[in-house]
Amino acid sequence: MMQILQPPEWAAPRGFANGVAVRGGTTVYVAGQVGWTGSGVWQAKDFAGQFRQAMRNILEVLAQAGGRAEHIVRLTWYVIDRDEYRASLKAIGPAYRELMGKHYPAMAVVQVSALVEALARLEIEATAVIPDAFQTEGKA
Repeated sequence: MMQILQPPEWAAPRGFANGVAVRGGTTVYVAGQVGWTGSGVWQAKDFAGQFRQAMRNILEVLAQAGGRAEHIVRLTWYVIDRDEYRASLKAIGPAYRELMGKHYPAMAVVQVSALVEALARLEIEATAVIPDAFQTEGKA
């Protein structure tokens, strides 16, 4: 169902895919998620902690459609400080692997001047494609 697109002469990307092609399934668009809990409580003020919570939020929304981390085909991150993002990569790595495993969808990270939520250090939106039950059961 999902094919990673990687031109053979390109260097292998680290932590993302250059492109993803999807055939069949239900497309799910998850709105931008910030680092507060589903009840709107900020438990982390640091970038990595907010990343972990934002990804948890994405996965919780995706689960409502029967989706899982491996169904995510694209993530777009909006960060307010590129240097803070880069300084947090070592702490982000373990959280990413805990929540996403070794699944690396197409990604973009964009620095913005501000986010609507004043305490937010980042916001992440996701697109996922959940395989049709027919395909999942191997009855193609």
